[in-house]
Amino acid sequence: MSRAGLYTGRGRKGRRRRRKSWPPLIRAAVFAALPIVLAWSVWRIFFFHPRIPVPETLPDWITVDLIPINQWSRPGTAMEAMNGIVVHYVGNPGTTAQQNRSYFAGLARSHEAYASSNFLIGLEGEVLLCVPIGEVAYCSNDRNGDTLSIEVCHPDDTGQFTPASYESLVKLVNWLRKFYALEVDAVIRHYDVKGKLCPLYYVEHPEAWEQFKAALTAAEAAGPPAE
Repeated sequence: MSRAGLYTGRGRKGRRRRRKSWPPLIRAAVFAALPIVLAWSVWRIFFFHPRIPVPETLPDWITVDLIPINQWSRPGTAMEAMNGIVVHYVGNPGTTAQQNRSYFAGLARSHEAYASSNFLIGLEGEVLLCVPIGEVAYCSNDRNGDTLSIEVCHPDDTGQFTPASYESLVKLVNWLRKFYALEVDAVIRHYDVKGKLCPLYYVEHPEAWEQFKAALTAAEAAGPPAE
């Protein structure tokens, strides 16, 4: 029998299936919660106030491309303090800063993991701000609440940064260090937080990490980066 026959057999109107509805108590709870959720979202977007000082303006070499607020990659939670900067590598050779930013944003739909970073540095040295300074990013385990995170793209499995990425990393870290009056030793690897092999090249080559810290000091002595 065709689907049409179910509705028109012998000239009578067929019976329509009744849609299942939620029990009254559940419906009442959902409708009662909607204004609260809406108010919370508006507050997060328009009235969020960070607990730490944040720069009023950003250098023109930083591109702002924020992830929308969501529980998987940008919870909209204020950092509790600013005690350091954590350097990471993206762990996905050859990918761009924009691709990694899109991955973070897509977690709101995929629910694949909790992950994000305040900054992403691309293969050509481009710098993206993905989670605002002063907000928690899901990047550095139990140091998310008191550090800013920087993830750097890399061309191959060694995890070594390109010269352009390296230069931008030095510039970004020193700009943040100056604003927050941080010592060089406040700049750490993800490895120093949880023992994770990240950033891989600078875990496997600790002398290169010491050279990077020396480069921070040298660049600081040479003067602030151009705005």
